[in-house]
Amino acid sequence: MDTVVPKKRGKTILIACGAVALLAAVLAAAWSQVPRGLQVKRADLDIAVVERGVFRDEIVLRASAEARDSVVLDSVESGRIEEVFARDGENVSKGQLLFRISNPQRNLELLARQAEQAQQIYNLSNLRLAQESDRSARQRRLDELDFALTQARKKLARNEQLAARGFISNVALEEMRDAVDKEARAVALEQERAAAEGVVRGKALDQLEGAIGTLDGGLQLVQATVEALVVRAPVAGRLTDFRLQVGESIVTGRNVGRIDDPGHFKLAARIDEFYLNRIAVGRGGAVTHEGRSYAVEVARVYPQIKEGRFSAELLFTEKQPAGLRPGQSLDTQLTLGQPAPALLLPAGAFLGDSGGAWAYVVGADGKQAQRRPIRVGRRSGGQVEIIDGLHAGERVVVSSYAAFGQSAILAISQ
Repeated sequence: MDTVVPKKRGKTILIACGAVALLAAVLAAAWSQVPRGLQVKRADLDIAVVERGVFRDEIVLRASAEARDSVVLDSVESGRIEEVFARDGENVSKGQLLFRISNPQRNLELLARQAEQAQQIYNLSNLRLAQESDRSARQRRLDELDFALTQARKKLARNEQLAARGFISNVALEEMRDAVDKEARAVALEQERAAAEGVVRGKALDQLEGAIGTLDGGLQLVQATVEALVVRAPVAGRLTDFRLQVGESIVTGRNVGRIDDPGHFKLAARIDEFYLNRIAVGRGGAVTHEGRSYAVEVARVYPQIKEGRFSAELLFTEKQPAGLRPGQSLDTQLTLGQPAPALLLPAGAFLGDSGGAWAYVVGADGKQAQRRPIRVGRRSGGQVEIIDGLHAGERVVVSSYAAFGQSAILAISQ
């Protein structure tokens, strides 16, 4: 038997099915309008377009001028500042008075050393006089003995002639020979004594002169310390960081300033650590000052990294700008390689946050940005070379990613 559905009930079922379909369509439309990903405002983002262009392998930085040659001024003595003869920023000449220190202790030490030296010189003079007097007396004694020996030998010669004629006995002749030998021994003994005493006198004089020489060295040292109380400019140049005041105390080793060579400058630059392996001594560049360009080259690299940067010194290879002042900043351009075609993107804060390993790529509708792995190459002049992961014409968020965490998608609202 066939079942017959009432017409009223069938209409009810059809109406219910249509309502369900309508509700599903509404829900689908609503779901499509629900934003997905981290909500961000367009005004908070910097978006740049990937473009093909010429990559200029160079960096632009600010470098500050410093004196190429400087002499540091340190106090070699302690004391009280009595006089200041120069002022910070002045040009001084070599030997010019800068300041004077008072130190009574050093003056007392100088007087004591001078008195000690005078005493030793007096002792040396007395020793020399005594030795000269003794030498003269011994020389007279030796002369007398030589004279007595000569007379004895003459007498022996006459007696030998008389003994040959029989006028003098052999006994008397033998006694005369013994007398000559005695006189000869006396002369030899006196000569030995004179030689030995001469050696002793020489050693005594040498020791005393050595002591005086030591005193001279000590005296010169103390004299130098006293002279150091009056400080003079060791070289000519511009006095910098010199701010001594009369009456203030100063200690040994304190830095009181420096003297800069006003005619020759170098440039000091702080460079991002990314370029550490590409900056080397001899690398060339140029400085722009008042519309003119001046050639420079890297003279020294300090590889120690502080706050993400390292230091380098540059020297002018030919002329330098006129009128440079210490601390003045100059626009400097360093060339790292030859220009070449490349896929380019402006270098923004995103590089520091992602390390150049990924970026947020904006969709065609501009409502979403999706995280995508990329690979970057060289950086120069505010641009970064894109090696992989992006294509020309795509738009990329180049501002900071610090607030996005690990979000895979950004929902961009107006």
